[in-house]
Amino acid sequence: MRLSLIIPIYNEAELLEQVLERVRKLPYELQLVLVDDFSTDGTRKILKDEEQKPDTLVLYHDRNQGKGAAIRTGIPHADGEIVIVQDADLEYNPMDIPAVIQPIIDGRCNCAYGSRFLGSIKRMRLPNWVANHLLAWSVSLLYGQRITDEATAYKAFRRELIQSIPLQCQRFEFCPEVTAKVLKRKERIIETPVQFNARNFEEGKKIGWPDFFVAIWTLLKCRFKD
Repeated sequence: MRLSLIIPIYNEAELLEQVLERVRKLPYELQLVLVDDFSTDGTRKILKDEEQKPDTLVLYHDRNQGKGAAIRTGIPHADGEIVIVQDADLEYNPMDIPAVIQPIIDGRCNCAYGSRFLGSIKRMRLPNWVANHLLAWSVSLLYGQRITDEATAYKAFRRELIQSIPLQCQRFEFCPEVTAKVLKRKERIIETPVQFNARNFEEGKKIGWPDFFVAIWTLLKCRFKD
């Protein structure tokens, strides 16, 4: 089974090599699609070395566009049976990926998420905890399927599904947009517990409260738009 990992990257020189080392230990035939969103901290020097490695594709943005745009850049290049998004930091443990994608391998669904709230969470600030629960509740209310973690980074898809979804996201609204459009297709999302060790803004975390309101608007817009 071939697994494509789309890794959106922006100024992650400190942790990127550790992330790549860990994902390459996964027990699958791998394709790494590394998308640099115009990093300026030395990340691109690391990626130049990655260009020479087998089953690794490095793509570059010529200006900073956002995480969602980086994921959209990577999706058409994925060639594995299953595609998963992997952040370029260590908030999530790549060793949880086999459990996340197993429901897809088993044929039980075409879309699977790794839920932090079914697993273990370290250092998440209370406002972020509240925002994540509000987003999950909003998905359940608007789309009729109960999920516990709409904003998880670990989202996995059968390739044919994710490549058929027309996405418009630029930043962190990738999560609500893809969730909404998957559920509008009557797909079932199966969640699996994962580990999460939150970063703070000093350590490089990039998402903030304005993104919460964009996410809510995205869920509403997708729900009532044809």
